[in-house]
Amino acid sequence: MNQQDVKKESVEFNKLEKKLRRNVGNAIVDYNMVEDGDVIMACISGGKDSFAMLDILLKLKQVAPIKFDVIAVNLDQKQPGFPEHILPEYFEALGVPYYIIDKDTYSVVKEKIPEGKTTCGLCSRLRRGTLYSFAEKIGATKVALGHHMDDIVETMFLNMFHGARLKAMPPKLLSDDKRNIVIRPLAYCREKDLISYAEKREFPIIPCNLCGSQENLQRQNVKAMLNEWDRQHSQRVYSIFKSIQNVSPSQLADEALYAFKDLAIDRSGERKEYEYSSEEISSSGTGTEVQYFDINNL
Repeated sequence: MNQQDVKKESVEFNKLEKKLRRNVGNAIVDYNMVEDGDVIMACISGGKDSFAMLDILLKLKQVAPIKFDVIAVNLDQKQPGFPEHILPEYFEALGVPYYIIDKDTYSVVKEKIPEGKTTCGLCSRLRRGTLYSFAEKIGATKVALGHHMDDIVETMFLNMFHGARLKAMPPKLLSDDKRNIVIRPLAYCREKDLISYAEKREFPIIPCNLCGSQENLQRQNVKAMLNEWDRQHSQRVYSIFKSIQNVSPSQLADEALYAFKDLAIDRSGERKEYEYSSEEISSSGTGTEVQYFDINNL
């Protein structure tokens, strides 16, 4: 690679890094994800997304106008062949405080889930319970997960197609027992940008052999659908994500969110003119012209 190519590559990487940092910064501000004095437990799986999240959080920590701490935590689920040395060595090189939690959730998942069935649901519940309790033990005030915009949109479609629910993953979440707050700093980041960033940063990616080997996962089908949409319309995924930030309950059908049964007309005030409201009657089956009634006198 000649000097000009090296310079071009460096410029492109700087643009990408600034874009990701800006997106993370905007998400943090919009949802008040990080506050002064926070202890953020960054959950690192060994995948590209969690590596990028940790990398960007540590960079923002250096320039942020508030003070917060970041602690890296990995849950070693005892998957066969998992390279246990990679993450401790990486964290040591970064100089970031870290913990490795040993918990054999792999055996539990393999025991409970029949061969060929999706393991993600049970696996994520086991991880979540372990990480929530550990966050309390180390005094973490926020639990940071590496889900990005594509993950959030994919989850919405999965819930629609397979759960009959209009539900995604929020950028910020209070746990059901109200003892933990989960944040997703990458909520405004696209997966394709994170892939490029991980390649440039040469993160020591660890594949998930427990679920990643299941080629026919429902999520993979939804991902393929969104990738096709992305090829046809580059802003499609972004538009879908923006839609879950711009919800109109009265235009949906959930009676718990909007009191459809209590709707009633109110013609007591002066009516504003509707656009194109004038009409000409060419025929009528009532035998009379249209009469306007005062509902209060009925």
